[in-house]
Amino acid sequence: MIRSHFGPAKLLQSNPPVLAMPNNLPLVLVALFICTSFPWEATAQRYDYRAARREMVENEIIAAGVKDRRVIEVLLKTDRHEFIPRNLRRMAYFDMSLPIGEEQTISSPFIVSFMTESLDTKPTDKVLEIGTGSGFQAAVLSPLVKDVYTIEIVEPLGLKAKKVLKRLKYKNVHVKIGDGFKGWPEHAPFDKIIVTCSPEKVPVPLIEQLREGGRMVIPVGERYQQTLYQFTKKDGELEKEALRPTLFVPMTGTAEDTREKQPDPTNPSVVNGDFEESTTDEAIVPGWYYGRQVRVVDTNSGQHIRFSNQESGRASHLLQGLAIDARSVSRLKLSGRVQLSNVKPTRDGSLPVMMLTFYDQHRADVGRNWVGPWRGSKDWMAIEKTFRVPAEAREAILRIGLFGATGEVEFDDVSISKP
Repeated sequence: MIRSHFGPAKLLQSNPPVLAMPNNLPLVLVALFICTSFPWEATAQRYDYRAARREMVENEIIAAGVKDRRVIEVLLKTDRHEFIPRNLRRMAYFDMSLPIGEEQTISSPFIVSFMTESLDTKPTDKVLEIGTGSGFQAAVLSPLVKDVYTIEIVEPLGLKAKKVLKRLKYKNVHVKIGDGFKGWPEHAPFDKIIVTCSPEKVPVPLIEQLREGGRMVIPVGERYQQTLYQFTKKDGELEKEALRPTLFVPMTGTAEDTREKQPDPTNPSVVNGDFEESTTDEAIVPGWYYGRQVRVVDTNSGQHIRFSNQESGRASHLLQGLAIDARSVSRLKLSGRVQLSNVKPTRDGSLPVMMLTFYDQHRADVGRNWVGPWRGSKDWMAIEKTFRVPAEAREAILRIGLFGATGEVEFDDVSISKP
């Protein structure tokens, strides 16, 4: 199914986060993930997709750490705008997931490029993709491998992707409508398998259909707490390497029907809000996803996180998804502590905030609330706000960071609770 669920991202597939701001909050979050300006041809008012794509690759793919030149070259040449609805095409080269219908999304370009790089493709590879979605990931893989076999369980999406891929002449991409949990045994074994939706555990049929020595990249875990893994098959078993925390929509069908641990939307809470849980990589924050220009800071009194940015407009944020049912939770308190050093807004006024965005059962944006914004330099201060939860809310994304502003902002003890 899809795709980086909230985000650059695989995150709850929202419409672009452009807000109608009160007078004292001018365009604070014109873009939560969109930290680059994208060019139009001024005379004809025609969007320049090629220039936008090049700028996105430079600022959001290469700058975020993707190094594989083959992957970078493919991203520079692949028309992402062809895989999304026409009314959203001007956002095609923002580093964010976008809705594509059927309650699904297209993954963010960074996630697509990161997963593709992690797959370590070879020109002779036969690749199985679980979760065709829009077809964009298959299109990125196509020039890098011999054949791509891709499965989509949502028939309207699969048929549309097949049509788009055929029109764009991706002749080595083969689309099937079906349950990705079962794989595609007729064409097994596969050299590589990439899964763009999240099961609780790796499906056994996919392990069986991966050749000995082959590689699988897949997000695995709870509904809102997942890890993107790279698996290598040795002696019939999978050896795993954790890549980063992530958030994808669930693998539906058999995988979701057999999920053992379900989220509790009646008691929303923040995971690792005190940032005491960490890894050897200080840029990885357990429980949080899609971190940009953030690191864990260890002090005598404990750990917190610091966002640093010296280039106005460049992404610097963390995200976390959670289940929430407004039928059980009508009000929430968002709180934490924040410290600032020389924080200056972008030209459009973007500044750091702590923000919750709410989504309904169809993953449409139904409202948002925030604490902030802040600027300048301030010592540690407690922050808190209580607000109503939109009646339609069934999921939410918590976002914290600089959001394009320059300087440094630090957060600690971030929490959500019922007042």
